[in-house]
Amino acid sequence: MMGSKLIALIVIVLGVVAIAQLVRLYELSSKLRKEGEHETNSRDNRLNARLFLVFMGFLYIGFIYLMYKFGWTGRGEAASVHGKETDWLLNVNFILIIVVFFLTNTLLFSFASKYIRKPGVKAFYFPHDNKLEMIWTVIPAATLAVIIILGLRSWNKITYVADNDSIVVELFSKQFDWTARYSGEDNLLGKFDYKLTSDDNELALVTTNTLDSAIHRMEHGISGINSLESKLNDRNIVMSNDDRDKFSTDLERKSRLIRLLQQMRGHHDSKIDALAWDDIIQKDTLFLCVNKEYEFNFRSKDVIHSAYFPHFRSQMNTVPGLTTRFKFTPDITTKEMRTKMNDDEFHFVLMCNKICGSAHYKMKMMVVVLDESSYNDWMKSKSQSTFRDSYFPASEKVAEN
Repeated sequence: MMGSKLIALIVIVLGVVAIAQLVRLYELSSKLRKEGEHETNSRDNRLNARLFLVFMGFLYIGFIYLMYKFGWTGRGEAASVHGKETDWLLNVNFILIIVVFFLTNTLLFSFASKYIRKPGVKAFYFPHDNKLEMIWTVIPAATLAVIIILGLRSWNKITYVADNDSIVVELFSKQFDWTARYSGEDNLLGKFDYKLTSDDNELALVTTNTLDSAIHRMEHGISGINSLESKLNDRNIVMSNDDRDKFSTDLERKSRLIRLLQQMRGHHDSKIDALAWDDIIQKDTLFLCVNKEYEFNFRSKDVIHSAYFPHFRSQMNTVPGLTTRFKFTPDITTKEMRTKMNDDEFHFVLMCNKICGSAHYKMKMMVVVLDESSYNDWMKSKSQSTFRDSYFPASEKVAEN
């Protein structure tokens, strides 16, 4: 192993020495011919002109090969209604870019080859032309304007208010997973407030019970206000000044928080509890119905994530403290896509497209698109998996304490 590395190093060194000697030989031959280093003879000019054309040929062959080999990303055809329009717009952009690429590079290399320096011929001085300036300013500007207008039209379709009969789903992101919340029979999502976040209410949904539970936990929990006050007032507990300051700061913060919770409880209308109770919490897999419009609302618990549906051609950032949204209509079922892709293991996927931390790579959620009958059967099977069903047992334990 070491011997082969040594041989490779010797070959490289000898190659560099050989090139240096060739350069030196060329300089000496130029002096013998009484030519300056800045002078280029007609033979070298013609050689460089041919090399320009050869390089252009290699450039085009390489470009076509790479486009043929890697141009298809493996996503398959768009599986949503607006995705087909997005793909069409992207193809238009690619066609324009490729046409301009071949046109400009052909002009560049062919002009460099054609207009080489010729003895006795002076270059034509051409400083400015208003007509040319107008052409290469107006045409690109008009082309870009058309592309931007078409892009804005597509974007507005995705983000515009969804139809009244669209299915509302919330996607909640946190390091490093997704949680889906279906709007239930009323097709309305329950309200939420980050101050209610807890182990049994991860999505911080607002109901009378979750408010009472949060207040109870804040007052009487292990690290609640009563516990903190007892530790600070207990003379038998010896703590450093830093620890005392830390406990005091925590007590002050939780005192402000419980006042806010009590204000929320005082103004809370129990009639809106029903909005949250029938919401269906779904982990691991997002089930969708083909040819049904979905309005997705996005929230983030911690950092900026990005909800990316590659097969549906949709993406939206999820931002802490802000609800973002878009809509789309899947028009190909998972079963149909498997046939089109010739892959029995194929699944649609929801990914995070922001580098959100060390385990960003595993922040994925499987997406299954069903026909209407199968989707309705799945929804019926989740009738006992509402937020009410999952929360109340934990709520009752808190009440007993």
